[in-house]
Amino acid sequence: MTAPIFDRSILKIKPLSQRTHDLSRDVVLDLKQPASLEHQDELKSVAESIIDAKEKGNSALMMMGGHVIRSGVQKYIIDLMTRGYIDCLAMNGSGIIHDFELALIGATTESVARYIQTGEFGLWRETGYLNDIINKAYRENSSVGMGEAVGQAILDGDYPHKDISLLSAARKLNIPVTVHVGVGYDIIHEHPNCDGAAMGALSFNDFLKFAEVVRNLEGGVIMNFGSAVMAPEVFLKALSMARNVAHQSDREIRHFTTLVGDLYDLPRDYRSETLKDHPGYYFRPWKTMLVRTVADGGRSYYVSGRHEKTIPALWASVNAAENATSQQ
Repeated sequence: MTAPIFDRSILKIKPLSQRTHDLSRDVVLDLKQPASLEHQDELKSVAESIIDAKEKGNSALMMMGGHVIRSGVQKYIIDLMTRGYIDCLAMNGSGIIHDFELALIGATTESVARYIQTGEFGLWRETGYLNDIINKAYRENSSVGMGEAVGQAILDGDYPHKDISLLSAARKLNIPVTVHVGVGYDIIHEHPNCDGAAMGALSFNDFLKFAEVVRNLEGGVIMNFGSAVMAPEVFLKALSMARNVAHQSDREIRHFTTLVGDLYDLPRDYRSETLKDHPGYYFRPWKTMLVRTVADGGRSYYVSGRHEKTIPALWASVNAAENATSQQ
């Protein structure tokens, strides 16, 4: 006898107009030179690698957690994409939720502590429209990715704040956004219209799209801002696949640059793997993106700080490196 399954049809779904939003589009920062630059040496090196990757046609990827979007750095990322310095974005499922809500209503984020008490957390009608977009895309083209489907819907649809949407901007620029979903991780999985087959198919397609971009990582750059699990784990598998194929034709994917930006306090010798009895061993970006995947020829950098500081600082460093290159 199989275990019973939760009946989602009995859920009460409320409109977003009844939710108190913790963030509005007012959090989105305007493009401007940061007043002060932290981690100048590290970001200068990464910026030079980004410039070089663009000139040579090698991949430059940015992976992120949902908090990056909540930190208001959209215009900095969109500008880097527009100028050809990022050619793939990768995010978890919360990323598309925050991007979608901001594009639709100019606000996002709710109080978990408040709404979990009444069983309202995540159960908002308009946010669930994301499932409709995913389901429709799956029916019409089962090879499409989730990032592409949602980005196209925002780009073509009536979204008053699409100017701050990473997915819409990337779709307009024909830059892949890959969305790496964990079942049950995201609020839209609560909704009656969530189709696990559609969600799984589109997110898996995105994983394969991401792996294809990683095939061109030799001489390139991969960055991770704020993703402690998704980014290092997805990158690890994609790199293994890419190297497997490269080795079959005597190619290498060894000489690339990694950057991790997070709040974790790493030691100065972060390019060495710590012992298993150290808590930092379980901070996956450290051992995966700063040590193991670059151990045979790559370079790694770590910057500690809030995303609203580190990403504008990266943008400013790219500008400086671009200017220096043009004057040579």
